[in-house]
Amino acid sequence: MIWEVIALTVKVKIGECELEMNGPYLTELRDSNDILDDEAKLRERLKEDGYLFIRDFHNRSIVQQARLAFLQRINEQGKLMPGTALEEGVINASNKAAGFQGSENQPQELLDVVNSESTMQFFERFLGGECITYDYKWVRAVETGGFTGAHYDIVYMGRGTKNLYTLWTPLDDIPYELGGLAILLGSQHFDRIRETYGQMDVDRDRVDGWFSSDPLELINRYGGRWATAEFRAGDAILFGMYTMHGSLTNQTNRYRFSADTRYQLKSEPVDERWIGVKPKGHYGWHAGPTVSMEDARAKWGV
Repeated sequence: MIWEVIALTVKVKIGECELEMNGPYLTELRDSNDILDDEAKLRERLKEDGYLFIRDFHNRSIVQQARLAFLQRINEQGKLMPGTALEEGVINASNKAAGFQGSENQPQELLDVVNSESTMQFFERFLGGECITYDYKWVRAVETGGFTGAHYDIVYMGRGTKNLYTLWTPLDDIPYELGGLAILLGSQHFDRIRETYGQMDVDRDRVDGWFSSDPLELINRYGGRWATAEFRAGDAILFGMYTMHGSLTNQTNRYRFSADTRYQLKSEPVDERWIGVKPKGHYGWHAGPTVSMEDARAKWGV
């Protein structure tokens, strides 16, 4: 008897663009759990890949408690579908995103994840000294159809050390269709983009922050390949300020929860907008006329 094996084609969306998993434009993230106890190898891999993907970096049950705390807040805002279970996070007909940004009023459940002793100890080993994390935290609940365009983080928080690291933490199990993080492999070496867009400051220059909403344009023009994964609560991705990243599109009727937090050596300069009891945050960006990224890129020649 001859058995025919049919390979299932998995497709995901970034914005309105549909990409085939393990096709020419999209691949799987490589996890670094095999070298987790070797800081030198982790640093080398970060330099090579532009990111570190670590499974079970956080305590899963504490992450799930943090998600529940934000679900309760969203429910109080009237954004969940009536008659559905809180834990399902089903979006109501208004389909509004939610953001929980700042340092004040962040639930302790979140801080128990991203400010935990194990998290800080990891960064102190990885960076080789005493570390701090920004007081300002970014938590997002992404709506149906929502996604994040490709960008460098440096344009939002580049006034301190450039040796600043983002930790992206999924606060739920996130299959492809729920819209997890995507990394553009090799983008840390896009020198011309680093020299132009990478020197921008959204508050000073008042330019839109996303470099592109078209995932294929970036690859066709500059190279690289997008990489993503199906995430579990407890996973984390670490990357630097010059790694281009965005997200898949949320194609479900459920909120996608994630947290962005930042870490650096205490001895290095800090971007004052994001630390303290009441961080200033963005003050010029979108506070007046804003330059489109299309116009800015035309001026930069990128």
